[in-house]
Amino acid sequence: MDPNQQPPADTPDAPDKETMAQIRARRLAKLGGSGTASATSPAASSSSTPQPEKASPEPAKSAEPSPAAAAAAAANSSNIENKAPEPQARTTIKPVSRDMPEPPSAPRKQYREPTLEEWTDKLLTSILRVSLDSSQTFDSTGHNLTYLPELSEEIKGEGQEPLLSIDRFQEAVMEAGTLYPQHKPLFRYFLGCWKRVTKFRIMRGSTPEKEEALKEAKRLCFSNCIFAVTMPEMFGREPNPKHDSLVRYILEGIDKEDGLDFEFYNEAMTRLEEDDSILPLFTKAMVEISTTLATKDFNGDYQPYVQALFTYSRYPPLLNALAAHPTFVMAQSAPNIERFTLLGPFFRLSPLHQSVALVDFASPRTLDKARIGMTQSSLQMTLATHQDHLTKITNAFIRASITTRNKLLDWFAYIMNVNHKRTAMYADLKNLSSDGFMVNVTVVLDNLCKPFMDNTFSKVDRIQVEYFRRNPRLDIKEETKLNADQERSDAFYSTKVEGENNFITEVFFLALAAHQYGNEAVQNRAKHYDKQIKYVAKDVADMEAERPRVVAANNAFELAKFEAQYKRAAQLLDLLLTQKYAIEGIMTDKALQTRSLQFMKYVIVWLLRVASQSDYLPWKKISLPLPANQPEAFRCLPEYALQVIVDNLKFTFHHRPDVLVSAIGDEVVALCITFLESSEYIKNPYLKSSLISLLYQGTWPTYHLKKGVLGEILTGTRFANDYLLHAVMKYYIECESNGTSSAFYDKFNIRYEIFHIIKCVWSNDHYQKQLTESSRGDRDFFVRFVNLLMNDATYVLDEALGSFPKIHDFQQQLRDDNLSQEDRAKIEKDLQDVEGKASSYMQLANKTVDMMRLFTQTLAESFTMPEIVQRLAGMLDFNLDLLTGPKSRALKVENPDKYGFNPKILLPQLVDIFINLGSSPAFIEAVAADGRSYKPETMAAATSILRSKGLKDPADIHAWEVLCKSFEEAKAILDQADIDFGDAPPEFEDPIMGDLMKDPVILPSKHTVDRSTIVQHLLSDPKDPFTRQPMTIEDVIPDTELKAKIEKWKEERRAEIRGKVEGVTPAAGDIAGTEAAKGGDAMDTTEDNAGEQKAAGGDAMDTTE
Repeated sequence: MDPNQQPPADTPDAPDKETMAQIRARRLAKLGGSGTASATSPAASSSSTPQPEKASPEPAKSAEPSPAAAAAAAANSSNIENKAPEPQARTTIKPVSRDMPEPPSAPRKQYREPTLEEWTDKLLTSILRVSLDSSQTFDSTGHNLTYLPELSEEIKGEGQEPLLSIDRFQEAVMEAGTLYPQHKPLFRYFLGCWKRVTKFRIMRGSTPEKEEALKEAKRLCFSNCIFAVTMPEMFGREPNPKHDSLVRYILEGIDKEDGLDFEFYNEAMTRLEEDDSILPLFTKAMVEISTTLATKDFNGDYQPYVQALFTYSRYPPLLNALAAHPTFVMAQSAPNIERFTLLGPFFRLSPLHQSVALVDFASPRTLDKARIGMTQSSLQMTLATHQDHLTKITNAFIRASITTRNKLLDWFAYIMNVNHKRTAMYADLKNLSSDGFMVNVTVVLDNLCKPFMDNTFSKVDRIQVEYFRRNPRLDIKEETKLNADQERSDAFYSTKVEGENNFITEVFFLALAAHQYGNEAVQNRAKHYDKQIKYVAKDVADMEAERPRVVAANNAFELAKFEAQYKRAAQLLDLLLTQKYAIEGIMTDKALQTRSLQFMKYVIVWLLRVASQSDYLPWKKISLPLPANQPEAFRCLPEYALQVIVDNLKFTFHHRPDVLVSAIGDEVVALCITFLESSEYIKNPYLKSSLISLLYQGTWPTYHLKKGVLGEILTGTRFANDYLLHAVMKYYIECESNGTSSAFYDKFNIRYEIFHIIKCVWSNDHYQKQLTESSRGDRDFFVRFVNLLMNDATYVLDEALGSFPKIHDFQQQLRDDNLSQEDRAKIEKDLQDVEGKASSYMQLANKTVDMMRLFTQTLAESFTMPEIVQRLAGMLDFNLDLLTGPKSRALKVENPDKYGFNPKILLPQLVDIFINLGSSPAFIEAVAADGRSYKPETMAAATSILRSKGLKDPADIHAWEVLCKSFEEAKAILDQADIDFGDAPPEFEDPIMGDLMKDPVILPSKHTVDRSTIVQHLLSDPKDPFTRQPMTIEDVIPDTELKAKIEKWKEERRAEIRGKVEGVTPAAGDIAGTEAAKGGDAMDTTEDNAGEQKAAGGDAMDTTE
């Protein structure tokens, strides 16, 4: 048997004749149980159970009636009085009520009030559409009447007038049922009788006897409706599953002639206590409806099925019976929940199913955006209506009874517990519930949360954090926890807590899990579809371009093989596109995202309350950092408690930013800043970096908000002013090494987003002052930050600018018309790879350099600390030389803006950094000491470019020229120092850098290095460079003795040099001649070089315009 197929239910054997007789007697007894016998039926008045009818008092009728007639007589026992009222004189003729049987067509001059017997006969004739007169084949309204010969003869044999009475009702019904065509469902006939009796209205001033007769007729009509499907043998019929069911009549709806109306449902509910067959009958019908619905989809005729359950939801007894049925909650595989559980097929209906999407978005490659958008809008409205019905049905189950509520919660929990793998990267969708089913479940659970999700968060304290320690329905054992390993979480949850979880808590955690396995899983899958579509579309395009060659080859076998491959690829592309359009259409629905965000706000507030162990609300402030002792309840929460917030907000930022404008606020900022500042509370590095991404996306310009949805909150609120800058700088440092394999590359994206956030809020002077205070109050923290910033600038500039010579070469090669197609394809692919790399790194480089410009403008002294200044100067010198020196020719590429490369912006930014730091003697000395890249000619070329291109105003150019002069003077001094101290003893030189030590320190490994050397090393690697053992700067010991020796040696060396200078003084003419000669040569060289560099610089700028 296929595991996805439901095993057939066991069918009980049919009852024997004796059992059927007992059942029939019991049924007939129930018919007569609600009233007493009439005065004309003394035999029936003695008991409510079926009794044989006594012989007729007339001598001509001595034979005993048949058992069926006796049972029918007992069933028709009633308390209706059959006495005719006294005739009264009338002076006027009363008009006949519209609800009464029409009078004969011949006008009568005088109206006679009909007797009760006559009135009852007309009532039952119009209801049952039967006649005791063989000549009467139509009633007064023209409907066919069925002649009842047996009952007619029996009444005549008793010497009575051939009139139908309540006492004879069941005999008439049973004979009419026997005469009804066997190929037609008998229930249909009795349902018609029921609807006619319920529509019958009595004239005002009618007698109680008539009202009682109508009431009894109504009761008997309903009873026979039930007998028609539960005991067809009563009417001489064999059981027929197609006929003996309410399904077709329920599906017809309450307004159709053949459908069950509310009167029928209401009557059924009043008869539950006296007839125990009604609930099973309705339950069986709904199970059949659910089973049939499982074979339909969103493009089929599903509405009657949903409407049927919606009608059931008005009646708690029906819902209680459905919840008690075995199919409501039973063990099933994940995909079979939506097929074989009772509610599954109703929740399964969705436009996200492949078969539906292929119809809704047929020929997806030919659809334009307008057509796609119209289809998506239509699907959104249709699905919203269906989800509204599902929500109302679910609410009805919840309110029906405690037992039913618990059964429903069990069903929802079972769905979550068997769908844990839906969030896996390579999930096997065939063994999981469908996307459409899970989205509907999520929406319904969100709606169940709405009553307690008010804007004041008044019920947030009702969500019990101990849920998972108090017999939870959800199983999170295999889920990753926020900050606990498996052993720790198992130990925590092994200790149970007394009490029961309240309904708010149950629904809250079910909705949280539903977002993880439902909405967020679907939204993340859409990203994978985008990637797949990109690759498959390329394959299809390549094959289409290749087809002419295959056709021209005139090889039938190869052509057939090619066409088969193309067909498979095209079908896959169509499938992916339809799925993408369907998911985007449903998941970008404004109402759905608004509802999800409202739930996320509640999750955020609750999560912050748990972590901070406070009564946090969005208008209250959290004190940071969070307590060092983390709450175990928070540690052991499933990681998706935070993940769903991040994923939902990311999706909304990208696809529905309009929803965010009014839906979120301070709580999102509080969440991100809190867990970035106290990042030790979160174990997953990707989750922490996602908090940076949320803040970054919150600063994207959105509609009228130039700083984005979160920009003003980040810039102006007290909480952000106090903690934002330190929090993002802290994570800037932390992401350097987060333990993941892709950490090296991830950090650049993270830092790019951090730069964007800082620049967004930089207009607030408070942040600039805070940065200054931070650099002075926590020097080590700030040194690490600046060091990493400098490392990034060095790396990304090198990678970005280093790509352009390759691009330049590839573009030159592609201009060769003689290239073969194969070689051209290879070069184009290589060019595409390099272009992608150049674009990525150039974006990072632009943002990094801009951030350094801002920071050096505010904190020049922090960037000129001994630990940093030499490397910073070297980086600036190298890139300035690259932009303005001879190498700049290789940077000339076609359309540089395509890669974000604009030297007209980059060069002035680098010059700004030079100028910002130019007041520091340490920086000037460091630039001049850079023997690799510093050249006065490079500075001169930069000056020429700035002036000729108008890239800086005259004041800045003047400041730059003054600074360049300072560099030259410092260079002369350093050159002289190299001559003076060039022969220093080896023990005075740094063993790593080879320079004369200024502040020697002893490492734990007993090696001696200069302090600046080990400080720089520890910024990137907190280990002893000689033994690779962990160490900090506090572990070093100043070597004061060696430092004194070095200072003494330097002083002695200076004295020795002064003595030599004083002892040898050349003639003034010789000095002048020598200097003139040197100066002339130098000038000529400088001029030549300057001209060359100017040309090179000019070319660099011209070629990148």
